[in-house]
Amino acid sequence: MTFPITRLRRFRATPALRALVRETTLEPGDLVAPLFVCHGEKTRRPIASMPGHAQLSVDEAVREARELAELGVGGVILFGLPSKKDALGSEAYAKDGIVPWALRAMKAAVPDLILWADVCLCEYTDHGHCGVLHGERVDNDRTLPLLARAAVAYAQAGADIVAPSDMMDGRVGAIRRALDEASLADTPIVSYAAKYASAFYGPFREAADSAPQFGDRRAYQMDPANGEEALREVALDLEEGADMVMVKPALPYLDVIRSVKDQFGVPVAAYNVSGEFAMLKAAAERGWLDGERAALEALTAIRRAGADVIITYHAKEIAPLLGRSRA
Repeated sequence: MTFPITRLRRFRATPALRALVRETTLEPGDLVAPLFVCHGEKTRRPIASMPGHAQLSVDEAVREARELAELGVGGVILFGLPSKKDALGSEAYAKDGIVPWALRAMKAAVPDLILWADVCLCEYTDHGHCGVLHGERVDNDRTLPLLARAAVAYAQAGADIVAPSDMMDGRVGAIRRALDEASLADTPIVSYAAKYASAFYGPFREAADSAPQFGDRRAYQMDPANGEEALREVALDLEEGADMVMVKPALPYLDVIRSVKDQFGVPVAAYNVSGEFAMLKAAAERGWLDGERAALEALTAIRRAGADVIITYHAKEIAPLLGRSRA
């Protein structure tokens, strides 16, 4: 029997050899951790469907941000739980709202940590939709100035990045104009450009108390069957001034991440969403898989698909593992 001269197994024999030829790298600085910020003091309300995560008062969120910074995590993205909700989501753009309050505290405490602010109305409206309603339909154009006000309020409070997630048409342009007019032209916009109407958001809606009170969001979030449409969404957002674009969720849409990266060559973020996190946690708790290895594999796959940045609930648990040689 003859053997081939080339044997790819030669570079698989030891951890050091595998590391030598590893094509895709994953570092703590590639990760962004979501935080849910609420009113109060010394408050940590555990989120049942997301083990290890909680709704945090500002003082607790600052403590969490410090720990994440010490681990080398690249940033945090803030979601706010308001003291009260109304039809227009007023606390989303109030300068003394929960997110600006948290941003100011974090910027003072951890000045080098990159602070992202999610821009949407869903957590703040009493109906749970991402914009202003006209009857039972979201009024796209009436929503835009409120999103722009929120983005400006967050940037003025210390947000390094604003990230509109609402999926209203034209919102990137409205936010870019508002930031520029407020002398905040250097604030980057990371657009949730390809955000799908996904079943994988369930745990987030518990965490952010943002479930729609009627209907769903399929009239403005993308149809999961559509890939080419994602490229059109990305193109439009880039034309309007987005500095980075995002695909959400990540794992069911790795093909979309790859297509966006290949076609546009711009910085791409991917959101490893709550349902993806919860599935791995549930399986690991039952002993059905190795949770740490599965999380590392999933995050590496998202990077391999083309994501430069990954928003993930695994950030705190996975960051300490990334400095070690992996078998």
